[in-house]
Amino acid sequence: MTKNLLLTRLLFIGIMASLTACGGKEEKTKPPAEVAVATTKVERGEAVAYDEYPATATALKTVEVRAMASGYVTGLYFEDGQSVRKGQRLYQIDQQQIQASVDQATANLRVAEANERLAQKDAERYQELDKNEAIAKQVLDNSLARLETAKLQVQAAQASVQQSRSGLKYTSVSAPISGTIGISQVQLGALVMTNQTLLNTLSTDDPMAVDFGVDQKEIVRFTKLLAQNKNPRDSTFQLTMPDGSRYPLDGKIELLDRAVDAQTGTIKTRLVFPNPNGMLKAGMTVNVRVKTDGSSTNSLLIPKKALVEQMGEYFVYVVRGDSVIQQKVQTGTTIRDQIVIREGLDEGAEIVTEGIQKLKNGSKVKR
Repeated sequence: MTKNLLLTRLLFIGIMASLTACGGKEEKTKPPAEVAVATTKVERGEAVAYDEYPATATALKTVEVRAMASGYVTGLYFEDGQSVRKGQRLYQIDQQQIQASVDQATANLRVAEANERLAQKDAERYQELDKNEAIAKQVLDNSLARLETAKLQVQAAQASVQQSRSGLKYTSVSAPISGTIGISQVQLGALVMTNQTLLNTLSTDDPMAVDFGVDQKEIVRFTKLLAQNKNPRDSTFQLTMPDGSRYPLDGKIELLDRAVDAQTGTIKTRLVFPNPNGMLKAGMTVNVRVKTDGSSTNSLLIPKKALVEQMGEYFVYVVRGDSVIQQKVQTGTTIRDQIVIREGLDEGAEIVTEGIQKLKNGSKVKR
């Protein structure tokens, strides 16, 4: 009986082992779960990359309009912010005081001229007398000296008249250049002083300059761009406005400053952009976009999110039928949310863009 019990137990263990083995085989032969993914096709497209630099718009010419005569402002002949032409009258300063100075200087000139005529007659008379030795030599010398003094006084009076007349001319203030005038710093009735009072500021606005700093390591690059500046507006230089929009017109490089700033290690670079509609304002903060060297317009592009990095190398998952293979690629320039592929992929290949974290080489996928 003990023997039969032992045989029964051995038989039971064998059956259970057989069932366990069968169950294990069923689990190993179960097909792996499919991974839900999103895919895209590898396509060729425009792959132009730009370097960006913070910059400031500035006028090519800016002139401070100051009073060149003292007096009260009696006339304003423009609207603030108006476009004005060179020579256009802007301000009028009261002429009464200066006109009085002109009249006084003119009168002084007439007195000096009368004194000169009198001294001339005296000198001529004494010269005749001297020929007959009828007067002392000293009398003649004194008369000639008075004549010379009278002539000098006439010259001084003439200069005074000219100066006072110039002051009269300066009571009318005209635009020294064509451009846009700012907000007037004085109003009617204001007292202004010669060479002291700032009346307004006038600046050109078309074209407009854009200044930005370039690291000294890039001087060679920008020097070449300056030398190759044959086609001034070929999209090499673009602007991004403060609201993030692109300025519609392209610019050209105008100059590099004469020296590198020792404190920042940068050199000021100036671009020039047409500004027919006045969108660019002096002092505006913008971003300059400079096309990078070797930019291509016909490259293979894929989304950056399709890349997998492993040990400094980059891979993508390429769909083959209902599974994926891991494909090594060589990458190029990054352009916003896309990246250029130099090697490893063909145009039209289908790659995974979402669900990558659940994949491995040979994984089954559904899309």
